[in-house]
Amino acid sequence: MHELATSDERIRRPLRLPCGAVLKHRLAKSAMSDSLADGRGAPTAAQARLYERWAQGGVALSIIGEVQVDPGFPEKPGNLVLGAGLNRLALKSLAGRALIDGAHLWPQLGHAGALSHPPISRPKGPSALDVGDLRCEGMSTDEVRELPNLYAIAAENAMATGFSGVQVHAAHGFLLSQFLSPLFNRRTDGYGGSIEARCRIVIEVVNAVRAVVGPAFPIGIKINATDQLDGGLTQNEALEVVRLLDGTSVDLIDISGGTYFPGARATSDGAGKGPYFLDFAQHARKRTTKPLMLTGGFKSRAQAAYAVASEAVDVVGAARAMVLDPRLPDAWLFTDGADPEFPRFETAPPGGITAWYTMRLTALAEDREDRFTMDLASAIRAYEDRDSRRCETWLRKFGR
Repeated sequence: MHELATSDERIRRPLRLPCGAVLKHRLAKSAMSDSLADGRGAPTAAQARLYERWAQGGVALSIIGEVQVDPGFPEKPGNLVLGAGLNRLALKSLAGRALIDGAHLWPQLGHAGALSHPPISRPKGPSALDVGDLRCEGMSTDEVRELPNLYAIAAENAMATGFSGVQVHAAHGFLLSQFLSPLFNRRTDGYGGSIEARCRIVIEVVNAVRAVVGPAFPIGIKINATDQLDGGLTQNEALEVVRLLDGTSVDLIDISGGTYFPGARATSDGAGKGPYFLDFAQHARKRTTKPLMLTGGFKSRAQAAYAVASEAVDVVGAARAMVLDPRLPDAWLFTDGADPEFPRFETAPPGGITAWYTMRLTALAEDREDRFTMDLASAIRAYEDRDSRRCETWLRKFGR
């Protein structure tokens, strides 16, 4: 009982980031692609309500997944855009509704690269690829050198529209993660080869973002512990990325894993019973003094409390658990609230579980989760139909 009390006390403690900003406790809503923007890269009222609900539920930090720095390379047509074509008024409204009760709200600055949604883009990655269902062109050296500026502009826009920090997305197989992975990155121009060279563009992006936001604005980064793909980023290489990031001005390193490679099984669709990358985080702790966040597989209060009490990580990131219960932080930190009851699916077609949670997010954003009864097949149809409609809107706004 004493050990549990100590664990609970640790997860309740505030965390001061290196830049001076403070997270009020150690529970964050980690990034998900909520697919709730309007198809023109702008927030909707439902999206603002979603992040307002998580703030009202006591979260210390919410991260909006897949916010694009370049509308030419989106993950999906429901992404927000902080690059060309952004809607400042709508973004300010979103931030204003979510920055309540001491909560932080950070957009996850991303570029899908080789995994850009083909109906609304012409995918480009670090190198030209034709592997199975994945085909993309390779980026020129000039295009690579322009990336830090794109991320810097997006970060500056985030700060100007009221967000309290940003997270640079270098995980899950999107562009910066592709640069880190030898499976995607076969360059010979100084941005490929050794892990130091593959990490070069990531460091340049972080430095460019810091240059425009100043010393007091939080910058997080999300990285993979492993790509979980043959020929992809290994855990030893990922630990070297952590060491290299220790020499930058990042404020929070978020550890996750897996890659949305066509046909690859998502880590989050697995049947594991505990946090996915806690062992990696324990090794990463020895290579950096930066605060660490761990995302993936947290399903219970005891798991979250143990991870922080063990000092392996400073922040626990939960996504699906907070989709099931938007008041999870208050339940886990300040009451005797129960752990969420995760649904069980007898069969799970590729992308089905992700689609189900995404449509559950929509119900949460519209305050109708009590009436949400979709099965996987219905969720996939609704998810794909909505994307199809938004593709037409995206193309009218941004072109291809």
